Amino acid sequence: MKKAIVLSSGGVDSTTCISLAIKDVGEQNVMTVSVFYGQRHSKELECARKIADHYGLVHKEIDLSKTGIMDDSNCPLLQGSNQDIPEHSYAEQIEQNGEGMVTTYVPFRNGLMLSAVAALAMASYPDDQVDIYLGAHADDAAGNAYADCSQDFTDTLGMAISIGTYGKVHLKAPLVNMNKAEVVKTGLELGTPYKLTWSCYKGGEKPCGKCGTCIDRANAFKANGVQDPALEEEV
Repeated sequence: MKKAIVLSSGGVDSTTCISLAIKDVGEQNVMTVSVFYGQRHSKELECARKIADHYGLVHKEIDLSKTGIMDDSNCPLLQGSNQDIPEHSYAEQIEQNGEGMVTTYVPFRNGLMLSAVAALAMASYPDDQVDIYLGAHADDAAGNAYADCSQDFTDTLGMAISIGTYGKVHLKAPLVNMNKAEVVKTGLELGTPYKLTWSCYKGGEKPCGKCGTCIDRANAFKANGVQDPALEEEV
């Protein structure tokens, strides 16, 4: 029996992947997993739980914060950082600073999380083939801003995961060649519950609307001619 595990951040991209995984293998065969690695706020973890509950999925959380791996990083997305979160789109940041790693890149985050999830997949489903879904998309990889969102990265790590799990666990990155607007279009067609998702880097009661991920999210919904469901006022 084919199983699917979706690395869920509670955001637009990973939640779109949940919809795709359910379409591919059915709700009863999908698990979602979130990772706490010392990020600044817990909003995304809370949303990931709500999304799993919405679909009735098994949901697990992995705590990597106690490993101390991120303790010396000054990435502004992490607890203890003294850096401010940039209030510009990724395109503007690349235009200002040139191509390459942006300040909000968490050191090898996707590699770290995917390795943990691959081990979980093999332990949880020893008799099944398992696909791990990652919500990396082309806009994040553009300008080499997030190297661990590129197709080169997902292809190479996917090969390593398959080899290291005796061909039982495989990495899928179904959005890797889509831009954010195309991701949202795909999710809207699948009825993805975007109202439950969270993207803002700053946490809080409401999205700041100024950080790179807020800006890109707003532009993606605008490109599809719809209002972001998460910003609709409760009646």
